Amino acid sequence: MSEPTPERLPSPFATGLACRCPRCGEGPLFSGFLKPVSRCESCGEDLSFAAVTEGPAVFIILIVGFVIVGEAAAVEGLFHPPPFVHLLLWLPSTVILSLLLLRPLKATMVALQYHNRAGEGRLDG
Repeated sequence: MSEPTPERLPSPFATGLACRCPRCGEGPLFSGFLKPVSRCESCGEDLSFAAVTEGPAVFIILIVGFVIVGEAAAVEGLFHPPPFVHLLLWLPSTVILSLLLLRPLKATMVALQYHNRAGEGRLDG
């Protein structure tokens, strides 16, 4: 099978949000909730580089923080509920939203790394 050029690769956002292989867009990217497969079962591409991506956590913190703080401020401004209501609303919302975003954002970051041929920095020598 010939090596696809970046122009022929599937969209990294489409494959990332679908949690599919960044090369073929067919095989699953994860074998568990967040454990990436070492090799795509559809095209055989080595995906072992995907095991160490921690970047999605930063984006999730920013996105979830923006959404939850905005909603909490709106609820406080409109209804003035007691503090325990805020705890009942926003703690579960934060956990659920974070878990819902974790998989697709990690898969999108892996797909973007593959698409842009990102790797560890090395010194020329």
